[in-house]
Amino acid sequence: VYFFFPVFNRKTGEPPLINGWIPYLGKALIFRKDAYKFLLDQQKKFGDIFTVHIAGRYITFIMDPFQYVYVIRNSKQLEFHEFANKMASKTFDYPALSKGKFPELKENLHRIYQYLQGKPLDIISDHMMKNLQDIFEWKCSQATDWETEKMYKFCCSVMFEASFVTLYGRVPAADGHKVISEIRDKFIKFDASFPYLAANIPIELLGATKKVRKELIHHFLLQNMTKWLGGSKVVQARQDIFEKYELLGDYDKAAHHFAFLWASVGNTIPATFWAMYYLLRHPEALAAVRDEIDHLLQSTGQKRGPTYNIHLTREQLDNLVYLESALNESLRMCSSSMNIRISQEDFVLKLEGNQEVVLRKGDWIALYPQILHMDPEVYEDPKEYKFDRYIEDGKKKTTFYKAGRKLKYFLMPFGSGISMCPGRFLAMNEMKMFLFILLSHFDVELAENKAVRLDNSRMGLGILLPDADIAFRYKLRS
Repeated sequence: VYFFFPVFNRKTGEPPLINGWIPYLGKALIFRKDAYKFLLDQQKKFGDIFTVHIAGRYITFIMDPFQYVYVIRNSKQLEFHEFANKMASKTFDYPALSKGKFPELKENLHRIYQYLQGKPLDIISDHMMKNLQDIFEWKCSQATDWETEKMYKFCCSVMFEASFVTLYGRVPAADGHKVISEIRDKFIKFDASFPYLAANIPIELLGATKKVRKELIHHFLLQNMTKWLGGSKVVQARQDIFEKYELLGDYDKAAHHFAFLWASVGNTIPATFWAMYYLLRHPEALAAVRDEIDHLLQSTGQKRGPTYNIHLTREQLDNLVYLESALNESLRMCSSSMNIRISQEDFVLKLEGNQEVVLRKGDWIALYPQILHMDPEVYEDPKEYKFDRYIEDGKKKTTFYKAGRKLKYFLMPFGSGISMCPGRFLAMNEMKMFLFILLSHFDVELAENKAVRLDNSRMGLGILLPDADIAFRYKLRS
């Protein structure tokens, strides 16, 4: 590691280095406080490409969205999976997927993501829709008049249970809700420590996190999972693959299942919260989305209300343009993922306009799409929520421009290229279905007048959480 290299020791063609004065930490503290503002300040000083020393890593940021394609395209020299594998094995406590020990395990697991697209996606989405309706029906039975709840807690409770039952099956205990609630409460405790684990802080320093993680993993031991009824094909296929590897212990397999649960709900829950929060804050958005939902139910001859089963095809879900636009707009505002690639060799990255970046083996390259999402040249008044931003002439709008040029990438809440979230289609469906049932069954309104802000402690890690919860009320629509 070129540790205390001053700026003038850079090789020709290497971007300017922003080092910081604290050994090892570099600019970590200021970056953690507000990565978005820090990166914009550096861009003003150094242009679109610069390297920042953050906690012993040298990360080269590419700020120009027209250059993203050159980073995404070079997946051979700029790798992602090894980094993700190391981080996940440490965070979720399973052995790293080394080729020697577990030949082709990574490839086999990757192949399973076919169960989250095409026809199999329709099947799992149908199950999710049914499970969401069951949970809402159970909520309805308690809501005779206005019910008041905390919104994040509500989204977390509904989405966690629906996702859990859809993926892993029903818990046949007399009160399955209670068992899943217990798992959920532990999950929330573990999730609160996730940013620290991702930042490589030893779990021993994080209070009860290690104990909570162990308890969570134990829920996914084979003897417990076999009791659950009606799990998904994707989880079954993962189980079948793990059985082929004798070197994977029972605990390791369970840890993999727990990691998959986190990947399924860790970002979907806060994203659902923001989608709901922004709709309730903007009455015209709420009215337009509800109108679209009512119109679809009417045109397909389906009745709304907890006792009726609503069925939506993928095409019908896709055609809800106001719902999708409102969801995309909240994702634009609350997502903050850093797309990381690691240079596999000393390598010259060629960019548009004859620009070149000299990289050393082990250097990190990062795209930070939040900069793009908040660019006033791409999105007018980017800090304002405009529910119909992704609609043009009643159809989906997919052309956005910067400096008069059309952008290939304009909305990136799910990562990019090889690191793109394989469950993104299911996640979008789940959030749409949640909002669909909520708005078709209930009258909903905010019960307190306060602004909820983004909590920046997860900057770079996905969807930002709210800095506080907020009360809302709901009652059955007449």
